[in-house]
Amino acid sequence: MSDEKIDYEKLVEKSLLSVVKTVLTDTAKNGLPGNHYFYLTFKTQAKGVVLSERLKQAYPDEMTIVLQYEFYDLTVDDAAFSVRLSFGNVPETITVPFAALTNFSDPHAPFAMQFTVDDDMLSPETEQGDDETVAETEVAAAGNVVSLSAFRKSK
Repeated sequence: MSDEKIDYEKLVEKSLLSVVKTVLTDTAKNGLPGNHYFYLTFKTQAKGVVLSERLKQAYPDEMTIVLQYEFYDLTVDDAAFSVRLSFGNVPETITVPFAALTNFSDPHAPFAMQFTVDDDMLSPETEQGDDETVAETEVAAAGNVVSLSAFRKSK
């Protein structure tokens, strides 16, 4: 008998990330439906994240972006999404791998999901520190939060 186990947690998280990909792909093609809008929180130092130095300094661990009224050039592929937003009246294009996401919420629904970023995606300085972000506050208020931590076994 083998000691190998099915990693259900990773399989579920991968499925939940595909929901985010589908929603963002549809938004890129058709715009936001109705009054929906999205909060996306991600690890800024994760591999593949593309941010200006100004934003990396302002958000050394996590950053929350909002896709609501003014966002442009949203593109989505299998691994990441890119979008142009204005930060302090300065337009910037950012790229975020789906593997770097920690939260996704749609307060209009209300619906939210939380994700775990694998340690191998992070540089050593970002593995520590869990600063509260705007998204954590919004996610808590949104209700219907899907969190995998309820299914995790203690190590």
